[in-house]
Amino acid sequence: MKQRIKNINLVRFYLWVALAYFLLGVFGIAGFFPGKFFYVVLNNLWAIGYVLVFNFILFEYTIPFVLNRNGSIARNIFLGIFFVGIHLFLYTYGSYSWRLLGEKIHVYTFLQTYPSLKGHLGFQLTYNLISVLFFGVCRHVYGYIKLKESTQQLLIEKHEAELNFLKSQTNPHFLFNTLNNIFSLSRDKSDLAPESIIKLSKILRFMLYEAGGEHIAIERELKIISDYIDLEKLRYDDSLRINFNHDVDDMKQVVPPLLLIPLVENAFKHGVAETTGYPFIEIHLSAKRQRLTFVVRNSSESFPTEPPMKKNIGLANLRRQLELLYTDYNLSTIRENATFTAKLNINLASRVKVQLNYV
Repeated sequence: MKQRIKNINLVRFYLWVALAYFLLGVFGIAGFFPGKFFYVVLNNLWAIGYVLVFNFILFEYTIPFVLNRNGSIARNIFLGIFFVGIHLFLYTYGSYSWRLLGEKIHVYTFLQTYPSLKGHLGFQLTYNLISVLFFGVCRHVYGYIKLKESTQQLLIEKHEAELNFLKSQTNPHFLFNTLNNIFSLSRDKSDLAPESIIKLSKILRFMLYEAGGEHIAIERELKIISDYIDLEKLRYDDSLRINFNHDVDDMKQVVPPLLLIPLVENAFKHGVAETTGYPFIEIHLSAKRQRLTFVVRNSSESFPTEPPMKKNIGLANLRRQLELLYTDYNLSTIRENATFTAKLNINLASRVKVQLNYV
């Protein structure tokens, strides 16, 4: 199907180029034959059919065949000389014969006579060589545009493939940690295990039916974060303090699905789960005038000789997704006074738009 569309577009291109050359021929010659505009149009209309066919053959078959990279240099040189001779013949004697045929069937009128056949052939050769130059330049520009288009299309496909790969990493990683939590409850024979499975099923339903698209409404992202927090809270007693609030001017504005979950997940897995004192998590989401701010602050054990926090899959994945999705964003993390803070700022209007361009 793609090849058929490509061939149709190529034929359309040659027809447009032929039309342009036809108009150039008409208005370039009409001034030399006052009062014979109709014959000029008819002559050029008859001539352009011949020019169109043989320039199409030249640029789409002859030249690619001669320049075949699988052949030897000697072969290419021989074929080049051979086909140059054939095309010169077609652009002189062949073109002249075509015009004689047009005259015989009364669709072509010789407006200028030459004292010899040589003069006629010289005119045909000049007309056709100019057409070769015209079609050649147009074909080169067309090929360049198509090459740029193919390159841009590959970039788009690469961009989409990497985003899908990152999502495919995020979801299993997220489920892995969640299942670990349920396993802990089951191992302890907790009565909360069935409830945790129900909450997990809600999250799975969201991931199956809503998280596959490019974006979702912020209200849906808030709902999945809330469900995840409820699921995680089942593992902890009343000593865990969680404050989750938001300030959003338009709940229908969109964000990529599950983009914010890694920061919340990180707060539980690498924060409160490793805190021996009084664990806490504070989450605040603000979205106003296309500016989103997401701050997650959690308790975290801190030691004087502790090395900087190493990157984990969730945060590394999130950073790469942000690079692919937005041009204006900032993600910062800081550990200070037994508190770990992650802050994400996004200009939602700066969504990356991978599109075709010919510059």
